[in-house]
Amino acid sequence: MFSVRNAIRKAFTLPDKIKLKITPKLHASLSTGPQQQNGTFYELRTYCIKPEHNSAFLKLTNEKIQLRTAHSELLGYWSVEYGGLNEVFHIWKYESYAQRAAVRAALAQDPEWQNQYISKALPLLSSQDSEVTYLVPWCEIDKPSKEGVYELVTFQMKPGGPAVWGKAFRAAVSTHAKAGYAHLVGVFHSEFGLLNRVHALWWYEDADRRAATRRVAHQDARVVAAVRESVSYLDSQRNKLLIPMAFSPLK
Repeated sequence: MFSVRNAIRKAFTLPDKIKLKITPKLHASLSTGPQQQNGTFYELRTYCIKPEHNSAFLKLTNEKIQLRTAHSELLGYWSVEYGGLNEVFHIWKYESYAQRAAVRAALAQDPEWQNQYISKALPLLSSQDSEVTYLVPWCEIDKPSKEGVYELVTFQMKPGGPAVWGKAFRAAVSTHAKAGYAHLVGVFHSEFGLLNRVHALWWYEDADRRAATRRVAHQDARVVAAVRESVSYLDSQRNKLLIPMAFSPLK
């Protein structure tokens, strides 16, 4: 019996000469791209409001948002003007998943939040969506110096991660930003939600300025070349024009 067991064990044991050795170089080649270096992440939330309750929801949120911002940092809160109807979009910053869990627990026990806001707000909504994202490693939040409008452009990239499409995507975004066609606020890469999704948040003085600069950008050979290179990695994209709420930190 023991001889049989030893024979089986030997048959399924790799000889020392062919045991796998994974070197740091091999690790790098298998990586999905540049990695997040700290725990900070951003939760992107989209709420669809019942059409007949749109004004009521916006009014309630404007009056009671301080009950929510007392618990964690709000980066921005917008109503969707184009690209969606009866929607709001907001971004919350967290230093860790533990912090977010603590915030959610505290909100569940906060009577003012529960009674004055959430119990009244939820019946006004038709759906809610949450996505956890990280800033891409080559980007930081760059807040505009004055008020304006925002464009959220969402890119659904092909599977494979930044190791596959990161270089081309960065070139397309950076070329547009460096040419001064728009102010890049931040670029967010999905962690939970639809994967291989990237959101670029842009700022413009107003919607007409956006339209004018896009017409010029479409004639810029640098922008056209960078976009042509990145589009081969793209599955789909959509955009929304966002109007900041009065209480939004990003104006």
